[in-house]
Amino acid sequence: MTTEQQIITIGVVIAGTVLTRFLPFILFPEHKTPPQFIRYLGTVLPAAVIGLLVIYCLKDVSLLSGRHGIPELLSIGFIVLVYLWKKNVLACILLGTVVYMLLVQFVFV
Repeated sequence: MTTEQQIITIGVVIAGTVLTRFLPFILFPEHKTPPQFIRYLGTVLPAAVIGLLVIYCLKDVSLLSGRHGIPELLSIGFIVLVYLWKKNVLACILLGTVVYMLLVQFVFV
């Protein structure tokens, strides 16, 4: 890409990011109640996104070959225990990722 094309690309990316960050505040100001459908999406989408991520992460796990999904199952069990203990989703994400990476890199090589 030429320098001009790089500058245009960076400008478009910046504009898209700013637009997506500010558009909800423009469309739904604080003093205005959002439509019922938007409030419904706000309650349903977080769980749906987490479910989608779990399915995406486990889609290539083969129970019949290799490690048989053992690191994944151990990590999921660890995540459940951390959530029952701390009730903190961010701690679950962080610690679950660390445990999975340690298992894959050092235990199930």
